[in-house]
Amino acid sequence: MAERDEVCVIIPTYNNASSILRVIEQTMEYCSHVIVVCDGSTDNTLQLLDTYAGKIEIISYATNRGKGYALSRAFALAGAKGYRHAITLDADGQHYPDEIPRFVKVMEEHPGALIVGSRSLEQENMPRENTFANRFSNFWFTLQTFERLPDTQTGYRLYPLYRMQKMRFFTNRYETELEILVRLAWKGIPVIPLPIKVFYAPAGERVTHFRKGRDFLRISLLNTVLTMTALAYGYPSILLHKWFKRS
Repeated sequence: MAERDEVCVIIPTYNNASSILRVIEQTMEYCSHVIVVCDGSTDNTLQLLDTYAGKIEIISYATNRGKGYALSRAFALAGAKGYRHAITLDADGQHYPDEIPRFVKVMEEHPGALIVGSRSLEQENMPRENTFANRFSNFWFTLQTFERLPDTQTGYRLYPLYRMQKMRFFTNRYETELEILVRLAWKGIPVIPLPIKVFYAPAGERVTHFRKGRDFLRISLLNTVLTMTALAYGYPSILLHKWFKRS
């Protein structure tokens, strides 16, 4: 069990009644410091979370605000409680909590780094549009940061919270994870990929809240803004951090 007082696990959830209890149960086998954010669920997810009342931290609100907003609320709570690192994983059962110790091990080998889970793009049952979106995002991430990552779209990550204390996010939905990734790279924070296994349910059983048209447009607009910002701020910041390291 990854029983370290400085590490917590954050699980954002929106209408995951069929999987949320299983994900929490499996997660607590490896870390007992768990924060679940019920992001305006309209099913009985919030009622199910009562099972763990007093055992985990639960944040809930009535209106769905998006994954980015859920993460920002959880990061704020985690920081207030003194956690220095937060592992995020999805509530739909896609991620395997038994890989939490691997994230902690890499964290110990690379203090202060952002650890990013990396899925195989040839994963069984992986939706074809996911593969395209990932390669598309990987290209823009490299352009914006001069770094390469095999998977910029995964939600299974370990964040160095103590290096993000003054960050305020400009986005609030799926695109927030990309925003954080790029902005941390600009700050000179090492981004370390960690190969992970992922479960994709067959197409007829899959539950997703990603809105292909609207959310892909949001990500595209964010990439445009980030690329323009890279010219004025990102690239100079990267070069400055590299100069300080060499000095």
